[in-house]
Amino acid sequence: MPVNPIDLFASSVHLRQGGQIHAEKAAAEADQDGWRLTAFHAKTGADVHADHWEVHPEAEEVVSCLVGKIRLYLRPERPGQQEEEIRLTAGTAAIVPRGRWHRIELDIPSNIMAVTLPRGSRLEKRTEA
Repeated sequence: MPVNPIDLFASSVHLRQGGQIHAEKAAAEADQDGWRLTAFHAKTGADVHADHWEVHPEAEEVVSCLVGKIRLYLRPERPGQQEEEIRLTAGTAAIVPRGRWHRIELDIPSNIMAVTLPRGSRLEKRTEA
């Protein structure tokens, strides 16, 4: 099998059960079989759905800032608690715990990479406190 370069910003890379890895043109539909690696250019809050919380109930998620500066927020687990803010700069990452609601905000345009098991992932519109 030939080995070819993969444009991570135009593809979804699926890490499947049994050790297979499959790359395909990025699609809006989440592949439910195995883990997904996604890389993207983010110029505005809309690119990271900053006005929404996101959760992955089936697995943890690695969120990495490849280029730029971002803030990863974890939603409070109990009323009265503050959001937890994690600042990520180029070359750093954080692991979001399984089932923990989170969101991203940009400090500057950034390149971001995330790896998670997408099965059951959900978005919820953020409401201001």
